[in-house]
Amino acid sequence: MSIIVQKFGGTSVGTSERIVAAAKRAVAAKRAGHQVVMVVSARGKKTDELVSLAAEMSSTPPAREMDMLLSTGEQVSVALMAMAVHALGHKAVSLTGAQIGIKTDSTHTKARIRSISTDRMRRLLDDGNIVIAAGFQGIDEDYNITTLGRGGSDTTAVALAAVLQATACEIYTDVDGVYTTDPRIVPEARRVSRISYDEMLELASLGAGVMHSRAIEFAKKFDVPIHVRSSFTDIPGTMIVAQPEAETPVSGAALTRDEARITIAGVPDVPGTSWEIFSRIARHNITVDMIVQNVGQQGKASISFTVPKN
Repeated sequence: MSIIVQKFGGTSVGTSERIVAAAKRAVAAKRAGHQVVMVVSARGKKTDELVSLAAEMSSTPPAREMDMLLSTGEQVSVALMAMAVHALGHKAVSLTGAQIGIKTDSTHTKARIRSISTDRMRRLLDDGNIVIAAGFQGIDEDYNITTLGRGGSDTTAVALAAVLQATACEIYTDVDGVYTTDPRIVPEARRVSRISYDEMLELASLGAGVMHSRAIEFAKKFDVPIHVRSSFTDIPGTMIVAQPEAETPVSGAALTRDEARITIAGVPDVPGTSWEIFSRIARHNITVDMIVQNVGQQGKASISFTVPKN
């Protein structure tokens, strides 16, 4: 029996009505003969609310405790989703990242997945359950709860689809597919029915908000077909696959509003200096986007780069 992974973002589970609508999609897939794993994000602005609560306690809360706190948002969502599926007459079990067996490194708030155990999920699926997994979180070798950072629920969904060898990973969001640019800014933007991993990775890296680049990297590495769809309509959406829509590459424009530019002036214009700067940044798991280096003058240069504001 084929497995389908369905991921629902915060907007898609923001109200009780939307949770029920998402549950109905999962039940429909189960009735169609699939085994179903749902990956669910925290509801609406819940994560922002938790961050605000932490700020009331400390201006610099420990990263470990932030992960402990933020992981509760997804736990609320998966429990409510399991209740909704049960109310529709189907078996469901909610699981945290730790209960699934998502093992990560110990980089709190920006952890990387190291391994995923499929034993428990497969037993539950074979017993007729819809498995509802908390996105965005895992556990390190010392049993500390970790979170995966920006796009963590997307990454969770694609990673689960990869290890379970799912037929597809369906990403349900508040838009009905991938557009050549943000349709809220450019009304003439065109929805793409099919796009390659490389094209989508470029758009995601430049700030397209539909999916995070780390999830696309996972999908490309393990050849996981991704279907981006709206939670609120039945429009077909966009398939992200190895082969693009046509021989002509997709042309698009992406916009990000949450980037900060950092400029380092007076950098010695000698080989290896840039490597030293960015390797130190990488050790802290900070994602660097665009890099611009000017032509050196009098043996000195300036390097500018962008990073997420948070």
